[in-house]
Amino acid sequence: MLLAAVAGAVLLLLAGLVIAVVHALHPSDGPAEGGPTTGSAAATAVPDPTGTQSVREAQDKLAARPMPAVPLSASRPGPVSERDPGPPIVLPPATEVGPAGVPTGFPHTPEGAMAQLAAIDQTAMQSGSMDGARAVISEWAVPGGPTTTSWSGVQAMRTVLSATELSGEGSSELAIVFTPLMGQVKGVVGPDFVIPCVDFELDLTLNQTARGGIADCQRMVWRSDRWLIGPGAEPAVPPSVWPGTDLAIEVGYRDLRHG
Repeated sequence: MLLAAVAGAVLLLLAGLVIAVVHALHPSDGPAEGGPTTGSAAATAVPDPTGTQSVREAQDKLAARPMPAVPLSASRPGPVSERDPGPPIVLPPATEVGPAGVPTGFPHTPEGAMAQLAAIDQTAMQSGSMDGARAVISEWAVPGGPTTTSWSGVQAMRTVLSATELSGEGSSELAIVFTPLMGQVKGVVGPDFVIPCVDFELDLTLNQTARGGIADCQRMVWRSDRWLIGPGAEPAVPPSVWPGTDLAIEVGYRDLRHG
């Protein structure tokens, strides 16, 4: 009975930790438990800047545009939808490994930007340490973008390690798997600026495993030969939902496939 109680306590800790990570990524998240969802799927394009609107203003407007709000409970595992989410988004394959061990070599396309964001987030979270997350963002953000202290990915890692009472170095006892399963393009401004949003399945294992859905959107800019996280405030809060549910489809996510 004692062993069962301990195992149950660990599972509850992990389940709460998934929600805590959602808060760390999006501290201004939407309505409380059980609150209604609002809004509709985000558009995938914005008008070209006009004479009265600079490129940067268009980028900032797109980044700040609200996305559908969902309750925190939406991030918990839920029933798989019977609905057809539409054609999947095909992510191009990486062709090389870049700085901080992040896969790269993705093409100069919105799908390439989404694949690069997925690789950045996945590498940072699966590092399981503060140093690992910091190393990723220091190599993959341009000046004026997220830093080793401000980036939501670093804050999420801090939440995981603090809640499990681990040091910044992490531990082999804690396993983190961060899998991109759905996504959408919030919008583009010209050929070199894309805001992709990726909905991940987060698996946290500490003797037992807890799962949750966590989404991330970033300003991706093309610089020379690769996509990087661009300057400016991180985009408005995306809906963190369990992939494959009715709600995930309603807020505009589509399945991801790897080409």
